[in-house]
Amino acid sequence: MAWLLGRAVLSFVVLPGTVAFLVPLALADFPASAAKFDWRSLSALVPGIALLLACVREFYTAGRGTLGPWEPPSRLVTTGAYRLSRNPMYLAVVLVLWGWALGFGSRPLVTYALAFMLVFHLRVVFVEEPWLARTHGEAWDRYKARVPRWLGPVRAGAAPESA
Repeated sequence: MAWLLGRAVLSFVVLPGTVAFLVPLALADFPASAAKFDWRSLSALVPGIALLLACVREFYTAGRGTLGPWEPPSRLVTTGAYRLSRNPMYLAVVLVLWGWALGFGSRPLVTYALAFMLVFHLRVVFVEEPWLARTHGEAWDRYKARVPRWLGPVRAGAAPESA
């Protein structure tokens, strides 16, 4: 299991580490722009980072996998934040991206955040959801019927899946 933890950490550093931290800070010309950073944006950054870490933990503990597409969870993850949204990890990254955009007051970062919102949506609809349907069958159907793709009320009816 230690090898999986190492791979989970590596996939975290490579994927959201690049998308949510490395590229935005490069676009913001950090550290040169640090003096103009609006610290009120921490109200988006901190919850986004906390949610992102919680989602990665759920993938590792409940799903027995990583967020990397090369080693996805072997179990359908329906616990933690996944009880409220089918894609809380993407929501977390978007929250972090908006935190950077607001913090640096950067139009390029706003464009970057909007672009990734579109990329995430298209990936979910055309890649991830069909794969989840093929991989998890009825469990996915029940989960999808109950939990919204992004945000919204959790629907009554299908019982939550156990981890």
